[in-house]
Amino acid sequence: MAHDFFDTPIEFLKGVGPKKAETLQKELNIFTYGGFIRHYPFRYVDRSKFYKANEITEDIPYVQVRGIIGNVQVLGEKRAQRLTALFKDSTGTIELVWFKGTKWVRDSIKPGTEYIIFGKPNLFNGKINIVHPEIEPVIKDGITNPDQQLGNLSTLFPVYNTSERMKAGFLDSKTIAKLQKTLISIMPPIIPEVLPENIVQDLKLMSGLEALINIHNPTSDKALKNAEFRLKFEELFFLQMELLKIKVNRKEQNKGQIFAKIGDFFNNFYTTKLPFELTNAQKKVLKEIRVDMGSGKQMNRLLQGDVGSGKTLVALMSMLIALDNGYQACMMAPTELLVTQHFNTISKMLEGLGIKIEILTGSSKTKKRRAILEQLLSGEIHIVVGTHALIEESVQFKNLGLVVIDEQHRFGVEQRSKLWNKSAIFPHVLVMTATPIPRTLAMTVYGDLDTSIIDELPPGRTPVTTVHRFDSNRLRVFGFMKEQILLGRQIYIVYPLIDESETLDYKDLMDGFESISRAFPMPEFQVSIVHGRMKADVRDYEMQRFVKGETHIMVATTVIEVGVDIPNASVMVIESAERFGLSQLHQLRGRVGRGAKQSYCILMSSFKLSSDAKTRIETMVRTTDGFEIAEIDMQLRGPGDIAGTAQSGILNLRLADIGKDAEILKLARVTAIKILEEDPHLQAPINKCLLDIYNARKRVKTNWSRVS
Repeated sequence: MAHDFFDTPIEFLKGVGPKKAETLQKELNIFTYGGFIRHYPFRYVDRSKFYKANEITEDIPYVQVRGIIGNVQVLGEKRAQRLTALFKDSTGTIELVWFKGTKWVRDSIKPGTEYIIFGKPNLFNGKINIVHPEIEPVIKDGITNPDQQLGNLSTLFPVYNTSERMKAGFLDSKTIAKLQKTLISIMPPIIPEVLPENIVQDLKLMSGLEALINIHNPTSDKALKNAEFRLKFEELFFLQMELLKIKVNRKEQNKGQIFAKIGDFFNNFYTTKLPFELTNAQKKVLKEIRVDMGSGKQMNRLLQGDVGSGKTLVALMSMLIALDNGYQACMMAPTELLVTQHFNTISKMLEGLGIKIEILTGSSKTKKRRAILEQLLSGEIHIVVGTHALIEESVQFKNLGLVVIDEQHRFGVEQRSKLWNKSAIFPHVLVMTATPIPRTLAMTVYGDLDTSIIDELPPGRTPVTTVHRFDSNRLRVFGFMKEQILLGRQIYIVYPLIDESETLDYKDLMDGFESISRAFPMPEFQVSIVHGRMKADVRDYEMQRFVKGETHIMVATTVIEVGVDIPNASVMVIESAERFGLSQLHQLRGRVGRGAKQSYCILMSSFKLSSDAKTRIETMVRTTDGFEIAEIDMQLRGPGDIAGTAQSGILNLRLADIGKDAEILKLARVTAIKILEEDPHLQAPINKCLLDIYNARKRVKTNWSRVS
């Protein structure tokens, strides 16, 4: 049986044995033939081209040469010995160098013998050398080396990821390639398909067996492309199946309160308090939320919207629907600063409507906290806004109907799930993010959620003008800032603080504050300072001075990245902009442009910029589209880092790259959706292979439920 074959412990593969097996287990988590065959190459080297010695330059990634080895010698002291050999062909010579395994290499090399050498050329003391080259004799055991008899075989040689420990245990890329060949040579001629036959035929996919063979030993460029497509599709397809099955199961099993009516709270707010006409995007999202909350199934919806797009207003109106149906609502945010901002904004908007709203954070006083807990349990409090303090066991509700989670990526799955259990029937869940998520990433990390997007800014918002200035232009920037202050505007100046314990970054902030204070002296100018190492009450005091317009400039760290809404602040100066990520730059820029006046974002940097830093800054200057910025950010940083899931297991893909394989991902999702629409429990005979794989993966996978 093929399944039994792939379950065979890896130590039984010829050439592995117990020691190499232990290394594979520890370094790559490979225990079986099946795990090993799915350790795919990360690139391929074309070995069809042979270079002449006089053609080789240091900028060629890899070279293959054919010639004679001579003059082998050991150089250096015992602790720092190296082995060198002169390699020559008809056009010249190059030096071969080994620092490790010198005795084995010296015993193996036969001077005067013809070899094929492969490796990366380097320039040292004006001469080309190759360090630790791959080396094969042209004639082996009296016949031409089979490894060099290319014939009709592909000239694409696989290269595998390895670690230093693997190399020390004689498991370099070349060894892994040989072991893969050995494994393929003993594979059964037929292995069960993991995809239904109709999918393989309709999409014209290579068979699973052919794909596994050609990913390791491609017979041609075309065969390699087809193998990659098949295996990437398979990987992304099962990812989508798992996420969509969670969605199907949740909708079947998790009943939700039915919010059947729109009542006085919602209507009074809409007619008397709405600060501006809703955008079409906001209306569309509200309609989607209303349908969810009236369906009798628990809502699990992700609300995406750029900074300033009006997500909080949509969330508030959703909470009012819960109140109209006799339920309570809560909003959870990651920082006290953001919670306070939400509380103040919502309280102001609900003034005079008879709605009791409270704030609960870690710094809430004991007496106040006790009163809030009692009033939540009695139902006297309609809406509570809080930090993770809301998930504490002591916080109980009379009838919690809606949970809103802002900046949800800052909370762990377990933290979020604790809010579910505060109601006999699961509350509806609306999670929000102001960090736009690329569509492909949303389909994977949040593929089990329904998604809504607010892609319009409210009327009256003027796009922020973004410019890049080098440090040498600082005096001109100061002059512009003074002009803006004289016009009655306020200014943020943000310094990077990667980690609040990093004294270097803290010093940057304090040095900056001193230089700003000198350039903008009292009493004509007033300057505030805010950073994460200040006591909360001192920080809040400084924030309030800026909010009230008592200070003209706020010198801050990224503590103001989210949650500060001051329409009169029209200039954002970001110091050392090259040290910020693209998403963070976009978030910071979103702190200005909150009013109708023209706002500006000035990116300050040194002249020394990396390629990625240039791309980030050029992107910021060129566009304010958060979704375009998110796509570029994903290309620069990779999807795992953006989603905060690099270590979560969600995006531990072996071959596929959701940034580069967007079209395959879309095809995989559409295919999975179609199957589950027709056969939600995978009971049809043609889908039995899917059910078997799904159940097997479910037993060993972590919990895929993203939002709870």
